Amino acid sequence: MRVMPVELLLLGAIALSCVVAGVFFLRFWKTTRDRFFLFFAVSFFAEGLNRFALGLTAHPNEAHPFFYIVRFLSFCLILIAIIGKNVAKGRRAEPAGNEDRTETHVER
Repeated sequence: MRVMPVELLLLGAIALSCVVAGVFFLRFWKTTRDRFFLFFAVSFFAEGLNRFALGLTAHPNEAHPFFYIVRFLSFCLILIAIIGKNVAKGRRAEPAGNEDRTETHVER
């Protein structure tokens, strides 16, 4: 089975896209220090490296257990980030109607 050059081009484009997304999420994490963005950044970097490694193999096959497991763990990390964000948001939520309404008065 011969690998077509267009397949390698597409794998490279996907790998680069994942790394770019990872850089954006890393930048968001640096400004907010929210682990949600860190988990997404790590996930996209892992997926980018996974695609790069897939392109380096003699016979790229995404169904190979190694590549499949890396992708599965990457998606699990995203799922953990989303669940963690929603659980943390639920803990911080206050009952409706108890908003803190502070007014600023200007003295003359």
